[in-house]
Amino acid sequence: MREKVVSRLREVGIIPIIRAPSAEAVVPVAEALLDAGLPVVEITLTVPNAIDAIGAVAKRFAGKMLIGGGTVTDAETAKRVVGAGAQFIVTPCLVPEVIEAALRADVAVLGGALTPGEIFAAFRAGGDMVKVFPVDSVGGAAYLRALRGPFPDIPLVPTGGVTLGNIGELFKAGAAAVGVGTELISRDALTRRDYAAIGERAKQFLAARQVT
Repeated sequence: MREKVVSRLREVGIIPIIRAPSAEAVVPVAEALLDAGLPVVEITLTVPNAIDAIGAVAKRFAGKMLIGGGTVTDAETAKRVVGAGAQFIVTPCLVPEVIEAALRADVAVLGGALTPGEIFAAFRAGGDMVKVFPVDSVGGAAYLRALRGPFPDIPLVPTGGVTLGNIGELFKAGAAAVGVGTELISRDALTRRDYAAIGERAKQFLAARQVT
């Protein structure tokens, strides 16, 4: 299960992060992403009633989409996220108890980290991939390239400030995948409920991914 999810995340390469103001917006956003060719979504726990939103997306797109729960900071929430149907879990920073909970549930986990020490600790604790956040604030592709030296075998997922302009460089620098938030799912589009615009943006990111 975990291996298949990780393989699929690497294959798609882009993990859209939904930080919507309401749970109701999550399903149409997920549908727009799927229709655009992006069969992955991370729903953060900062979304109101996020567990219900994860459950709704899991039910609606079962077998068609990989669904993750993001910003998970404790083991109990990790259990609830998995119970709702999430197939992978993402932490905002190094949270060993969430990584352990994910492993017990046989669910893929992307442990959050920033420094070399945190990245190594997240991977050693059992993280399938390591989310490097906020990557843009510490050098972007140059930082990622530097990390590849001591950590050639750790799958790194740069997140935070990933744009159409730098996604190519991040993959060239060795990213296993990237996490993309407001650059893909803008607050403006969410406010206007312009899901078509989100779908078009998703296609642009996919095209930029293919160029690398």
